[in-house]
Amino acid sequence: MTTVKEIIAAMQSPSPEDIALVEKAYAFSENAHKDHKRYSGEPYFIHPAAVAKHLAQLGMDAETVAAGLLHDAVEDTGVSEEEIEKEFGKDVRFLVDGVTKLGKHKYQGAERHAESLRRLLVATSADVRVLIIKLCDRYHNMTTLQHVPEHKRRRIALETLEIYAPLADRLGMGALKRELEDLAFPAIDADAYQHAIEVRKLKTKETQEGLTRVQKELQHALARRGITDFKTDIRMKGLWSLHQKLKRKGDDITRIHDIAALRVIVPSVDDCYTALGVIHALWKPLPGEFKDYISFPKPNGYKSLHTTVLTAEAGIVEMQVRTETMHHEAQYGIASHMSYKQLPNEKLKRLEDKAQKQAYERLSFSWMRGLVPTLLHLRHRDDVPQEAGGRAERKGGKKPVPAPAWLAELADAHTPVAGSEDFVRGLQQDFFSRRLFVFTPLGDVIDLPMNSTPIDFAYAIHSDLGDHMNGAKVNGKMVSFDTPLHNGDVVEIIDRTSARPTRKWLDYARTTLARRHIRLALDQSERGTTSAKGELKPVKLRKKRAPKDEKDKRDKEKREKPKDKEKKKEKS
Repeated sequence: MTTVKEIIAAMQSPSPEDIALVEKAYAFSENAHKDHKRYSGEPYFIHPAAVAKHLAQLGMDAETVAAGLLHDAVEDTGVSEEEIEKEFGKDVRFLVDGVTKLGKHKYQGAERHAESLRRLLVATSADVRVLIIKLCDRYHNMTTLQHVPEHKRRRIALETLEIYAPLADRLGMGALKRELEDLAFPAIDADAYQHAIEVRKLKTKETQEGLTRVQKELQHALARRGITDFKTDIRMKGLWSLHQKLKRKGDDITRIHDIAALRVIVPSVDDCYTALGVIHALWKPLPGEFKDYISFPKPNGYKSLHTTVLTAEAGIVEMQVRTETMHHEAQYGIASHMSYKQLPNEKLKRLEDKAQKQAYERLSFSWMRGLVPTLLHLRHRDDVPQEAGGRAERKGGKKPVPAPAWLAELADAHTPVAGSEDFVRGLQQDFFSRRLFVFTPLGDVIDLPMNSTPIDFAYAIHSDLGDHMNGAKVNGKMVSFDTPLHNGDVVEIIDRTSARPTRKWLDYARTTLARRHIRLALDQSERGTTSAKGELKPVKLRKKRAPKDEKDKRDKEKREKPKDKEKKKEKS
């Protein structure tokens, strides 16, 4: 069993107050769970202790580690939230309460967990530590999945693959994402799992010796160029990731070149590009296989240089070059930013509780905005009970009260969504799907789901640009609106004031955001024209023409009126 000393030893420079808080939470949780057992027959306290140690290894603060120790206490032992707050403070209670609420919703398939996802995202927007605790909780539960009853095993594995692993990926926690996927894989498809193991063994046996020689040759070359403080290691591809790639490549192992990759970790960004030059001088790079994620990071913050070269010793080899900081962030993602030492006001040894919580909220929400951009637009703005300036209207017509910034922005996800299927479909297509990265003519990176089209690109820039899209250029050439975009494409949108969306665009659009704006524009065009302020103007109706005989009668009366006036003058 994990001891409290092991947890404290894994923490980053804990203060005496931090140590006292963790020791108190450890003793409290151990006593609360003393009569509980896991499916394996082991004492239940093994689980919260392991979660707390994992959080400490990620560099989380003392409150988060304490919440990890206590995260099951309210739900499983009858301890009240008030007691948690009295003993450990409001911050720990908030974190425990957030994890407890997430745990109440059981995954029942893609169409039936919209409310659970909504709760998760809203709770995370307030404080992303809630999600990090939940991810560590899920990881330890997955390590003991074999002890869970078989009828529950597949449901838990599916939830892990479809929800938690993608969330870990989008938070930049690459190591945790890979471990979650590989732990869930055998419960999803045992045969495919064994096949992936055999493929990886076969490929590793073929390339291991050659890769070792390539690694030594590169080490000598880097030393000759004056780069001495560096590390190299061989990275093996995860089994679930390999399985997915085999499916995309038609199960052709010869088309997969990154089962084993050589990773180079150097002191600085300048050394990254120097090392890249050394690699390309030693071996010929394959065209189109170089990716500069340092200049253009992925949306989850991932930075590295990727290149694929042809070697005599090991054939085609992928190489990754990054700094130590980039490597740490690639492994731990947002968790590497969550220590109070790395929040704003770094010069302060410790932030006051209120200031620290506000800093967490700012950091949490900035990550969430990049995490699920289309969630902020799932509902029409006029459906959200708030006014401009982020102020929510109370019931009964009372004066508006200020709403928290993160809540005002996430109001769409927080209010009931008209169709849960639309909500989930939006998540699957826009958030949990594989991503591609394309560029604006000015070099800005736009993150889109795979198979996105110029229409999706236009609406990702601005709804007004999408609504008036008249043409599109990809890499300088005019293309049709249904053209799939690819990684690295430079996309330019040509707009015209008179251009409007058509129903055909709904067949071309891939993202929920684009489809929503297209439908809104089509609805407006059917109901009437739109003013410059975005308000609907009533359509002017043409007067109905009178029948021909009535028209002739009116014309006759008009001709006779002047004659009547002349007769009256003569009589007078």
